[in-house]
Amino acid sequence: MNTMDSASHASSMAATTTTSVDERALLLLGILRGQSQHGYQINELIERDLAHVTDMKKPTAYALLDRLEQSGAVSVHIEREGARPPRKVYAITPSGEARFLELLRANLAEADRVASAGDVGLMFLDALPREEGLALLRRRLARLDSQIMLYEQSPSHGLGLGVDLTIERQLTLLRADRAWLAGALERLAAPERAGE
Repeated sequence: MNTMDSASHASSMAATTTTSVDERALLLLGILRGQSQHGYQINELIERDLAHVTDMKKPTAYALLDRLEQSGAVSVHIEREGARPPRKVYAITPSGEARFLELLRANLAEADRVASAGDVGLMFLDALPREEGLALLRRRLARLDSQIMLYEQSPSHGLGLGVDLTIERQLTLLRADRAWLAGALERLAAPERAGE
């Protein structure tokens, strides 16, 4: 890789990392716009209601909440209830509201680069015996069917049209991936390919 390619790759990787952090900050600030919450409530909401649209884990959420506090986007106060240990309660600040709107505008205008870890495996499909490759891709198709069914069963959310649009978009992408994979399996299983 020459110096120009290395710089371009590093810039691309930095943009991907920044985008990921910005997306997660947008999510946390958006959740806090509704009401002040302690970390457990935020994480429970993410795991229970938003698992279809984010894979953010608790340690990441807490680390990002700390960074948002340090930047002034979030304020924190300690809450004590009975004999329970004290809990941090997070609230969005006016600076956080401005940051939320900035991130929201940037996120909505961005065109996602659609890449899947499975794409790398497809590049090397020819390294496996034909029948094994077909069996693995059929397994992948079955998993896509399961994911599609899960999204189809998602209820409408009362959190606004945006959540429903997000789930609809995910479902559309999964269906497109499924249609492509079904066609690819037909091509790979065709008799003229059997001798390869």
